[in-house]
Amino acid sequence: MDFFAPAQIAGYAAFVLGMAAFLQTSDRPLKLLNGLQCIAYAIHFFMLGNIPAMATAIVSAARSFLALRTTSPLLAVVVVAILLAIGSQVVTHWTGWLPVAASSFGTLAVFLMRGIPMRLVMLACCLMWLANNVLSGSIGGTLLEGAIAVAMTSTIVRMVRARRAAAAA
Repeated sequence: MDFFAPAQIAGYAAFVLGMAAFLQTSDRPLKLLNGLQCIAYAIHFFMLGNIPAMATAIVSAARSFLALRTTSPLLAVVVVAILLAIGSQVVTHWTGWLPVAASSFGTLAVFLMRGIPMRLVMLACCLMWLANNVLSGSIGGTLLEGAIAVAMTSTIVRMVRARRAAAAA
């Protein structure tokens, strides 16, 4: 495995953007940086030949940018329907459903949830992407999702502590 292959470099770019995204305690910068991360991921997975992951990353980027403007439940349903339709066309093995499921649940989270609940669902999605990345041979993606899981858990803990401190004040 070439650690400096162009595909892996794109994965490292996704890593940097993802880390910046999931360290955010404010929802807006999280969604913006997550959209940028998804673009880098789409390029990365295209280069690795993982078409289901590439396709869902493209839809996820659009989803994250749209979620900056609206929280429409109808739009969330439309995006999930698009993800499932794409999955039905490009998935050839059960593992191809991991990014489709992660992106679908992530869509529901960014459109319909806020704060800690949104991050808990996104943590579950992160674990699905982690499995996908290990199976795809994605170095940057595997590092990214592992680090995001740690960062997101830390952010959730910080948010819970801040909520408790505010309630006690």
